[in-house]
Amino acid sequence: MFPISDDNPSHIRPYVTYVFIALCVVAFIWQVSLGEEAGEVAIYRLGMIPARLFGFSETNPELATVPAWATIFTSMFMHGGLMHLGGNMLFLWIFGDNVEDSMGHFRFAAFYLLCGAAAALTQGFLNTDSTIPMVGASGAISGILGAYLLLHPRATIKVFIWLGIIFWIANVPAMLVLGFWFVGQLFNAAMAPADVPGIAFWAHIGGFVAGMVLIPVFKDKYLELFQAARSKPFEIERRKGPWG
Repeated sequence: MFPISDDNPSHIRPYVTYVFIALCVVAFIWQVSLGEEAGEVAIYRLGMIPARLFGFSETNPELATVPAWATIFTSMFMHGGLMHLGGNMLFLWIFGDNVEDSMGHFRFAAFYLLCGAAAALTQGFLNTDSTIPMVGASGAISGILGAYLLLHPRATIKVFIWLGIIFWIANVPAMLVLGFWFVGQLFNAAMAPADVPGIAFWAHIGGFVAGMVLIPVFKDKYLELFQAARSKPFEIERRKGPWG
């Protein structure tokens, strides 16, 4: 199931969500403008490398553009490719506005960065001698998903479902969409070799858990968790394929 929208209107303009999306897009355009080789060097300079962060490896002085601790935050705005960027920004666009609405602009900015830091540190602690740079906003966005799950578990998420040559669009409760996503991260984290470049599944898990832990503290006091659904779930809107 791949989310494409939700039915939750927000009561404020999510300016901070827009800013984070813009920063990630601008950073990616800058990466591409450097060319392939220099763009890879930029990832090593600004990506979070666990061995560098925890002092298990010395960094080439030419690559030490920012202090090691700062890469926890700079890495959140770097991406490894257009698909990586596009997927992350779609999730941030769908789920970020409602979480920002629940706590306001300034607290949301702090919440986002804290979840991203928790995600990076989770991945780093589990493989402290890794020299593979970690980049991407997905750790921070995972925190948003964790918060959304507690705020709006029964909200309706419009998802794209693809099974071989059959695909359709359906409305599914957030608790199923995000629960399925989280279980998938746990399964992939257990199966993926820690020393091979790829998706940082443990960062997703760390960010998601951080979001669930932090949302009761960051949300406005008058807001309740586990809010009711606004529309009917499981409604199949459109189906395509040889049998539909």
